[in-house]
Amino acid sequence: MTLSQKVTMPIKITDTILPTTMVGSYPRPGWFKQQLSGRDIRVAFKEVAHEEAYQDATQTAIHDQEEAGIDIVTDGQMYFDDYVGVIGSFCWYMYERIHGFDEAKDPHPSAIGATVRTKDVELLDDWGGVVNSGEVKRGPIRLADLYKIASRYAKKPLKVSVGAGPINLAWHVYFKHYKDARELSYALAPIFNAEMKDLVAAGAKYLQIEDLGAWLPLFTGNDGDYKWIGDVIAKCVEGVDAKIAWHFCFGNAWGNSLSSLFPKGYETVLPHFFDVPVDQFVLDFANREMAGLECLKHLPKDKEVQAGVIDVRTSVIETPEHVAGRIRKVLDLVPAERVYLSTDCGMKPLPRMVAKLKLKALADAAKLVRGELKGASASA
Repeated sequence: MTLSQKVTMPIKITDTILPTTMVGSYPRPGWFKQQLSGRDIRVAFKEVAHEEAYQDATQTAIHDQEEAGIDIVTDGQMYFDDYVGVIGSFCWYMYERIHGFDEAKDPHPSAIGATVRTKDVELLDDWGGVVNSGEVKRGPIRLADLYKIASRYAKKPLKVSVGAGPINLAWHVYFKHYKDARELSYALAPIFNAEMKDLVAAGAKYLQIEDLGAWLPLFTGNDGDYKWIGDVIAKCVEGVDAKIAWHFCFGNAWGNSLSSLFPKGYETVLPHFFDVPVDQFVLDFANREMAGLECLKHLPKDKEVQAGVIDVRTSVIETPEHVAGRIRKVLDLVPAERVYLSTDCGMKPLPRMVAKLKLKALADAAKLVRGELKGASASA
């Protein structure tokens, strides 16, 4: 499949204009203390208390979103353990369940030889590195199992965050089997493709890849990397009959944006991926008060944007009016029928009350702007 083959308009998930959602993770309820610690969920859930607590926590996360007024919910990713960087399980969940990676957390590769321990080096080192010591093979990732649990409780459409993608997983690696990030990423792509196809078979219609790989060429300095990165994502989604979104995260470790790691913005990287066969780009704007929106000026007509208009890197709860102002800036560049509204990133690092109130601000802001659009249409 070539990158340009998927040219049909994106699948519609809801008839609501400017549908609201969130990136993926949600704060764990305070009482949910169980940790998978690398175990297959089918092993961990043999313990009745763990299975019950997981299901109750997932139901709670979904209920919070629906009560806040969100149109498309997620399962909150309650299977993320309380690892490093709060969301460290974003990668470690995959490392622990894909054969070919050692179990231990090593120092992060970027910390080796670092003469200055900057904030970003410290945060990445807290996250840790992993040794790739053998051929990667699919293990008990079980995304379809987790989807089936969540779908029991969701009254609204359910989006599935697939987790850290191939290129992202190749960032934190010591290469002892594959020679480099490119070779490892291509080896991982069929694993993600199989997980996504299993999700579709289980009934999932909206999948989101959380792969920061779009930023990799800024570190390598090689523009040729954009081509193979796009090709790897294409191989992940090949034959997957669902709405596909791709999140270009700006970093989120303990609420830090890791801004110095991303010296350039979306306007630099996004155009290289316009032909990648995904339906929607998920972009963080709120944490920089909508800086970088110009990247949407040339968004292809068969692509949507899921715009981050809620800043998850602060506990300050935005007013609906403030969020509505952010939404209007997006609509200056992209027609409303191609805009979804979201959080900048996963909400796991936030207090649960703050996360829920931020989602309510998002839902209320969307209502404000929908009313304005309806009024403008009626008077036209």
